[in-house]
Amino acid sequence: MTQHPRISKAVIPAAGLGTRFLPATKATPKEMLPVVDKPAIQYVVEEAVAAGLDDVLMVTGRNKRPLEDHFDRNYELESALQKKGDAGRLAKVQESSDLATMHYVRQGDPKGLGHAVLCAAPHVGEEPFAVLLGDDLIDPRDPLLQRMVEVQEQRGGSVIALMEVAPEQIHLYGCAAVETTEDSDVVQVSGLVEKPDPADAPSNYAIIGRYVLDPHIFDILRRTEPGRGGEIQLTDALQRLAEDEKIGGPVHGVVFKGRRYDTGDRGDYLRAIVRLACEREDLGPDFRTWLRSYVAEEM
Repeated sequence: MTQHPRISKAVIPAAGLGTRFLPATKATPKEMLPVVDKPAIQYVVEEAVAAGLDDVLMVTGRNKRPLEDHFDRNYELESALQKKGDAGRLAKVQESSDLATMHYVRQGDPKGLGHAVLCAAPHVGEEPFAVLLGDDLIDPRDPLLQRMVEVQEQRGGSVIALMEVAPEQIHLYGCAAVETTEDSDVVQVSGLVEKPDPADAPSNYAIIGRYVLDPHIFDILRRTEPGRGGEIQLTDALQRLAEDEKIGGPVHGVVFKGRRYDTGDRGDYLRAIVRLACEREDLGPDFRTWLRSYVAEEM
């Protein structure tokens, strides 16, 4: 197979208002809500870096300054911890500022995910790049993004992450029509539709928040009219790529069967915290003991 250029840039759209988490997100970006003891956005940046993408562009909006502050140095706090001799907490504070080369651009108008991705065009240029949505946290033991990068480098074009969901849930996601390939975890995408009615869905393969995109997507997004919800949908632009490989190569999907934590819904956000806390070496043993006792008492 042809070896395609190495991907080095990741784009993280983070301009949403987080209305499902009000009033917590009235003054705090939803991406900064803690998942155990780290903000959700840090898990996403760590995932990009683990896949070899250490050039990260965050697409932000108004009231998102805390995102920039989190990944910047805090000399006053570092100095205070250093004077206390608290090396453990000092290392945790410095970890976020040393993770990656961070860049920021504002999405002035909330015109949808497709528009947010288009805001990255001047930074990305003519290179393939990854897009990571902050609502989906992927367990680092299941390196989805690394596999997607590998598939894109081998096959070219664009690669999306897919997960099988119950048919009655497909209306919550973008949905892909697929054909098998010689790789058991890779499918070729022949069509996409955003949040279809279950009766009209071409499959139960749902798009989850990871993409590796060919830069031709920018030209398509510039010509894409607002779709569902009056927004410029990334799914609509990917549909155009899937229809005509001559534009920017094929669209493939990596079928993910690993551990995914959905932090975009309040209930799933709480479940994600419980699952991750249970698996922590420092917190897990005591927390699991308490949780068993609590459940037994409540039942």
